[in-house]
Amino acid sequence: MKKKIIALLLSAVMVMGLAACGGNANEPSGSGAQNNTGSEVNDNQTPNQSAGGKILSVQIGPNPETIDPALNSAVDGGNMLLHNFECLLTVGEDGTLQPGQAETWETSEDGLTWTFHLRDGLKWSDGSDLNANDFVYSWKRVCDPEVAAPYAETVLSMVEGYDEAITGNLDALQVAASDDNTLVVTLNAPCSFFGSLAAFATLSPVQQATVEANGDSWAVSPETYVSNGPFYVTEWVPSSYILMSKNPYYWNADAIKLDGIKFNLIEDSNAAYSAYQTGEVLMIKDVPTEEIPSLEGNGEFYVDPIIGTYYINLNITEEIFQNKQVRQALSLAIDREYVAGTLMQGTYTAAGNFMGPGWIDTDGKEFIDNSNNGQPYIDNSDYEGNLEKAKQLLAEAGYPDGAGFPNIAYTTNDAGYHKVVAEYLQQAWAELGINLEVNIVEWASFTPMRRSQQYDVARNGWVGDYSDPSNMLDLLYSTNGNNDGKFSNAEYDAAMEISRTTLDAAERSQALHKAEDILMEEVGCIPLAYYNDFWMQSDKIVGSWHSAYGYWYFMYADIAE
Repeated sequence: MKKKIIALLLSAVMVMGLAACGGNANEPSGSGAQNNTGSEVNDNQTPNQSAGGKILSVQIGPNPETIDPALNSAVDGGNMLLHNFECLLTVGEDGTLQPGQAETWETSEDGLTWTFHLRDGLKWSDGSDLNANDFVYSWKRVCDPEVAAPYAETVLSMVEGYDEAITGNLDALQVAASDDNTLVVTLNAPCSFFGSLAAFATLSPVQQATVEANGDSWAVSPETYVSNGPFYVTEWVPSSYILMSKNPYYWNADAIKLDGIKFNLIEDSNAAYSAYQTGEVLMIKDVPTEEIPSLEGNGEFYVDPIIGTYYINLNITEEIFQNKQVRQALSLAIDREYVAGTLMQGTYTAAGNFMGPGWIDTDGKEFIDNSNNGQPYIDNSDYEGNLEKAKQLLAEAGYPDGAGFPNIAYTTNDAGYHKVVAEYLQQAWAELGINLEVNIVEWASFTPMRRSQQYDVARNGWVGDYSDPSNMLDLLYSTNGNNDGKFSNAEYDAAMEISRTTLDAAERSQALHKAEDILMEEVGCIPLAYYNDFWMQSDKIVGSWHSAYGYWYFMYADIAE
């Protein structure tokens, strides 16, 4: 099949920063709003809410599944947390670690002890004092098996006592406040990227009294959603918007120029685009895919690479997917160049590996350059050959031409290219004699269904939280809370264990590459394409930036008059 690739990426000028989270609703004509100054807040306000002022109105996704820092695992929720909370450290526009709630920090010579010195006079958004003990509580809460934080293993498994804490003995976690302004963390092995974890939203502080008084509901109401970042939630209308107002108690409040940010919870990309054209919003993440060809050359249309992969989960708890040859056949039957170049209009790149560009190996080179002897695991240049091999594998698995293969369903939300990809998979797997139904669900329902294995096949994706390749390879570790397909392989886990504990950089690199070798051979998931973010943004927004991890930083932005 002849491919048509629209060269949007070639004409875009990219500005890259750092920071982010995994998976989002859009996985990831007009001149825009030329005379806008943003949206004003309506008059129906709570007593603690900003009245009008300079409000930046944006759209980065629909209703988030959660904005509890411990529970969120999606980019849209992460974007909101980024503005409501601040961790010990932050990530600057240039990608370097910067002081956050901690003004300074140091690491012991053996790399096992990290000491963070908090700023004097830190406050919660309700005006009460915040100190190092709040971080101790919050980090232990992430380990609480009753909370079931999906990122717990990723962000805290390197801390001494984690193995006991995750079973319920939370005090075993070696995180301590030596005084109100000093947090001491003891690791079980050196972790070169622990500073990046200290800047990651899962490890944001949450107010113990509020959480314990309100249970799971604390993070769904402005009245109880106490935070510590540059903004705080003052109004929340589900399926409509979340309004955040400037936090006067934030330590750097004088540098915040906006009075508030209105996150419009729009799920339909056409509605988002209409809101952008009318000036209701100044930035939209969800651009209608049918509009993309006409937007090439438009100065308000941005395409920016991010580190991450759009992939397919097979529910390996189901017997049919426990056959490796079936998994291999399903993967090889996909024409990824057609998916990325035609269906996704060149805004994504065909994936031949699980780990795409942007991940950094221990020698400083890109991880992908050192993978599989420098060759992709999947030869995307030979689709016809791949398809014939797929048919052969399926026959060897006992399903010649699909005979006897059960009907299966593909579950996805309807945003971006998800629906057209689902319809393509129907056609691609029909070539094998397999009948695939498409199940479209709302975003708020989709991620819980995927996490609880209420699907046969589902679209998935991951955008890096930091550039160390373990961040994405950990997803397929058997006990990882984000392992939605339930891939479990003892050799894979052993390789990841070595990567976590070895002090030798070369041995660590070898272990990480071995893990990817096993993953691609076993088809623990099916990579489709490497991500890019694309969005519309008015030039009225100044001082914001977009990171390589799929975040938009609006906290220090302004609206030009």
